[in-house]
Amino acid sequence: MKATCLRLPAAVLCAQPVFASAADAPPQGLNLHAIGMFLLFVSITLLITWWAARQTRSASDFYTAGGGICGWQNGLAIAGDYMSASTLLGLSSMVFAKGYDGFIYMTGFFIGWPLLTFLMAERLRNLGRYTFADIVSFRLDQRRVRMLAACGSLTVVCCYLLLQMVGAGQLVKLLFGLDYTLAVVVVGLLMLVYVIFGGMLATTWVQISKAVLLLVGGTLLMLLALAPFGFSLETLASRAVQSHAGGWSIMGPGSMLANPLNVASMALGLVFGLAGLPHILMRFFTVPNAREARKSVFYASGFIGYFFLVVCVLGFAAIVIVGTDPQYFVDGKLGGTLQGGSNMVAMHLAKAVGGNLFLGFLCAVAFATILAVVAGLTLAGASAISHDLYATVIKRGNASEAQEMRVSRIAVVILGLLAMALGILFEQVNIAFLVGLTFGIAASANFPVLFMAMYWKGLTTRGAIYGGLTGLFSALALVILSPTVWVTVLGNPQAIFPYDHPALFSMPLTFAVIVLVSRLDRSARADRDREGFDDQLVRAQTGVGIATAIDH
Repeated sequence: MKATCLRLPAAVLCAQPVFASAADAPPQGLNLHAIGMFLLFVSITLLITWWAARQTRSASDFYTAGGGICGWQNGLAIAGDYMSASTLLGLSSMVFAKGYDGFIYMTGFFIGWPLLTFLMAERLRNLGRYTFADIVSFRLDQRRVRMLAACGSLTVVCCYLLLQMVGAGQLVKLLFGLDYTLAVVVVGLLMLVYVIFGGMLATTWVQISKAVLLLVGGTLLMLLALAPFGFSLETLASRAVQSHAGGWSIMGPGSMLANPLNVASMALGLVFGLAGLPHILMRFFTVPNAREARKSVFYASGFIGYFFLVVCVLGFAAIVIVGTDPQYFVDGKLGGTLQGGSNMVAMHLAKAVGGNLFLGFLCAVAFATILAVVAGLTLAGASAISHDLYATVIKRGNASEAQEMRVSRIAVVILGLLAMALGILFEQVNIAFLVGLTFGIAASANFPVLFMAMYWKGLTTRGAIYGGLTGLFSALALVILSPTVWVTVLGNPQAIFPYDHPALFSMPLTFAVIVLVSRLDRSARADRDREGFDDQLVRAQTGVGIATAIDH
């Protein structure tokens, strides 16, 4: 079945918060350039939504864009879903402050993509239809396993949504001069419009548009920043060493590797957490076949890897251009606090090399990145509620498409209102711990169950449920007992669990419980679970029997 690229009509010719708390983002003067660029972007995306709403007629259209997105388009959309504002702002600031350590941290967000390409992309597309619970429950007890998968999905989605909503409010408060609460409400309402009316089709094209803007804006900023160095990376590196207080130490590993276990735990969470993020997994069902699914990850890996390299260059360029200019520091004191907080390095660099207009463009792009990610997250959460819980668990597979879509739209509204309320409620709370919690749960609860369901014949329903719950609660408990929450948030003198990320401990525990419980399971249900693996393997390898989402 040949994949065809969707084309827009002529009329409609991108993990963690940007700031730890709102206190880090003091309001500044009105940025008219940023507001103008933002309004232009919103206008274009609303036209996209209007067009997509006219194409969205079935549940397949709403959840997966009818399965008609081709590989390179889906690759751009995946990149847009994954590259949040923190990619541009947070990671460039980390390279600015720590040099090579920031690059090491950056690679953790990238290494998981080959895993998706070679181990999961093809099977995800051949076995799934709307959500990753379709795959996990293929041969297991539908109702019980979907309830487990929905719990893991909604937990990850809610944590991620809170991160993005707080980041959006703080970013707009800082750059656009709007009130924090108003900023959160604006993001929430726009997201509701995209998802309710346009579904996955609108969300996909919003993500593609945002990814293109982010790639173009980042590349242009990199070229402008490299111009003073004669476009020589060697010259840039030499000047950065001379300008940074750390000297040559910024070109080698430093404090980030001071605790190897913490680094290993963080790396496991980032790598395998990617393969358990429901809004990323959902994108594999928008393509028509396994070949396009593999191409999607190939393109996404290229776009994301390239952009990470761009961000690394921006961080080193900022060391020289921003780090040696007193006007970007509070009270003009070099080596002190940057105006707007440490996360504003990329924005200061944009103003230094491109002026206010280019700064306004990047401000709007940074805001658009959060908007697109929030839309994808909300759709993933709504599909877990309507498709997994309502249609399968509550209605036992007897819900009509119209009923399922109606519940999905209601779920979008509920999740949107919840995201806005949490974003406003947590304005003054340090939510950095949610980064470790989100990836920890994805790596400990979602990924092991999904991986074992696809590859291990011995998996049983009981093993999947006990293992998934173990991963969910152990990751949650370890994050609460970690220094980030137990000391920083709760104010205790010493953490009970000494590491910030739980995956090194909670993920192996999940696999161990899955294997142990499944091997000890001698029930009749377990026998059926094991017998169903052969049929699943045939479909996973060939796609025979797959429910095609769109008639090509």
